[in-house]
Amino acid sequence: MLVAAVVLLVASGSGTAAPAGSTAAAAGATPPHVRLVPADGATAVAPAAPIRVQATGGTLAGITLTADDGTSIPGTLSRDRRTWTASAAPAYGTIYRFGGRAINDGGSVPVTGGFTAVDPTQLVRASTSIGDGAVVGVAAPIDIRFDRRIAEAERATIQRGLKVRTTVPVEGSWAWLPDNDRGSRVHWRPATYWPSGTGVTVEVPLYGRDLGLAGFGAADLTSTFSIGRSQIVRADIGSHRMIVIRDGKEVTNVPATYGLESDPRRVTRGGTHVVMGKSSTVLMSNPAFNYENVPMHWAVRISNNGEFIHANPASGYAHGRRNVTHGCVNLSTSNARAYFDSALYGDPVEVTGSTIPLSSRDGDIYDWTIPWNQWKTMSALPSSVARRLPR
Repeated sequence: MLVAAVVLLVASGSGTAAPAGSTAAAAGATPPHVRLVPADGATAVAPAAPIRVQATGGTLAGITLTADDGTSIPGTLSRDRRTWTASAAPAYGTIYRFGGRAINDGGSVPVTGGFTAVDPTQLVRASTSIGDGAVVGVAAPIDIRFDRRIAEAERATIQRGLKVRTTVPVEGSWAWLPDNDRGSRVHWRPATYWPSGTGVTVEVPLYGRDLGLAGFGAADLTSTFSIGRSQIVRADIGSHRMIVIRDGKEVTNVPATYGLESDPRRVTRGGTHVVMGKSSTVLMSNPAFNYENVPMHWAVRISNNGEFIHANPASGYAHGRRNVTHGCVNLSTSNARAYFDSALYGDPVEVTGSTIPLSSRDGDIYDWTIPWNQWKTMSALPSSVARRLPR
């Protein structure tokens, strides 16, 4: 009867007693006290919540945490051997049981008890445009997209876990952009363009986190990438030319034509665009102007409102002379191909002289149109300098 009482007391986390026949019991010594986190019998435990075993008046030995299917969760023991902490998260919807002992000079007591991880009805997934090993331009923001809307109350919780580490110190800040029909999104961008050659590691610890009405995090997200050479397009609409500056030197200065300024529907938006992708052929449509699926070549996308830098021999008569397009930057085929070959995701395209500024209505990446001081106010937490990666 005494042994059964001991097991019940340890599992509850409220105290322990030495088993019958132990030295502690025989000598009248105080047995170790064991505390479980989460407590024995807990249900709907978030996998990201702390999981540990703590001993008072003794040390721990042989601590295990095992699922019903036999898989185990590893853990680490503190230097004083009084605290065991799980070093991996449990699986959703799984029952786990503790094992091991707490020991002092008088004897030991078993560590027993268990909990059930939550089995969520909906999961939140995160993605980014920058994959492992990518080389990107100096204006590339770190974009984290969630496939469900994250409420204001949970944004700070998420952001506290986000990490951006760089090989050189870079001042930057997270900013939550307005939700769209796909969910919520948070971007990190530096105060000024990235230094060329910077190595970047991003960590989004999402798995097991309770995100309120959105659900629970489906999986962690990480990405390690680098910043390539500095290449900046300077596109002055009034000059009818497009200039490319690479690593501080002008390498291209070619005739171009931009959007027709007399029609607001055709104006090339002003401000810093960011290269979002490129394709050797894009089928372009604009029903308002009676064309559909017209193939255009060597197309570099610079916004989600239909703006590209691309070849268009049909507008050649206007290149370097006047602006006639429906918002794109038109070049000759040879000039467009040369720029296409040099362009990276994240390169800045600085459009000046326009009557209509680039804005959130024009797509996902308008980060550089927001002044730095305003950008920092869009963070759920104060901004900070990214940490230097260990060499």
